[in-house]
Amino acid sequence: MRILRGWLLIVAAIAMAASLAAQVVGPPKPDKGHITGTVTDANGDALSGASVALGGAALATARTAVSNDAGFFEFDDLDPGTYNISISAKGFANWTSPDVIVKPGQYVILPGSELRITATSTTVSVVYSQEEIATQQVKIEEQQRVLGIFPNYYVVYDKNPVPLTTKLKFHLAYKTYVDPINFAAIGVLAGINQAADVPDYRQGAKGYAERYGAAAADGLSDIMIGGAILPSLLHQDPRYYYQGTGSNKSRALHALAGPFVCKGDSGHLQPNYSSVGGDLASAALSNAYYPPSNRGAGLVFENLAINTAERMLSTLVQEFILQKFTPKARNKN
Repeated sequence: MRILRGWLLIVAAIAMAASLAAQVVGPPKPDKGHITGTVTDANGDALSGASVALGGAALATARTAVSNDAGFFEFDDLDPGTYNISISAKGFANWTSPDVIVKPGQYVILPGSELRITATSTTVSVVYSQEEIATQQVKIEEQQRVLGIFPNYYVVYDKNPVPLTTKLKFHLAYKTYVDPINFAAIGVLAGINQAADVPDYRQGAKGYAERYGAAAADGLSDIMIGGAILPSLLHQDPRYYYQGTGSNKSRALHALAGPFVCKGDSGHLQPNYSSVGGDLASAALSNAYYPPSNRGAGLVFENLAINTAERMLSTLVQEFILQKFTPKARNKN
């Protein structure tokens, strides 16, 4: 995660240049909405192959979808307005939803037992548990890429997020670390360290391999400890919550507080022990594989200070720049 933070800061400079180009082309299109749901039968089992039709005054023409093997269906890229959902399946009675109002950029998950298709012996209902909603939100976060390329998974743009389970915290950390862009970033960092001759490995191909391995180990310990292990043990959310509204001062203060204050799984603000503890533990573990000349308590706290400063700069960039260049984020705000 430390490596990706540095990578995203580099990308921010590119994004700012792209912003100027976008202003010349013209204003962005209005934010779009999204409707999703799951079709089940009377026993609560997923019903695949159901025909789902989207209608409403906001549509020029009706849109249709077919529920997949998990009973899931979705409609995206929707203009703000009022819609309705009609579901039909062989052997079941047809069903039409009440009006669904979609606001600009809103992600609508159809609620539970009020929506049902009734027949003699079957029912189709739309049901989502808290864990299912969190899983769906993480899937969306995994599509967040700056300029469509650079992963930006650890930012929450959704206005109604739910807490992550332990499984999802580890899943998000794993997906971030194994992303190909991460390994490319490690290679770039190892090259920079090779040129600067830090840490004090030898030069040449073997020295580059040692620096690549050290950078990879730093990134792994940082994201697994600070992004999964400590957040699970301490019941804290490792993600940054994008504010996006209010004065520039309030947004800047919110961003700068990110490394020190986080949301707990309870929804309340807490000291960000996970972030600070993860950086401290990662810096301490580097003593196990850095050269002797690059070890010691002083270096540990020096690296902690550097990592904290990087986080503060990273959250500022997230708050004011990167959202504009993350397409999936624009669709939710």
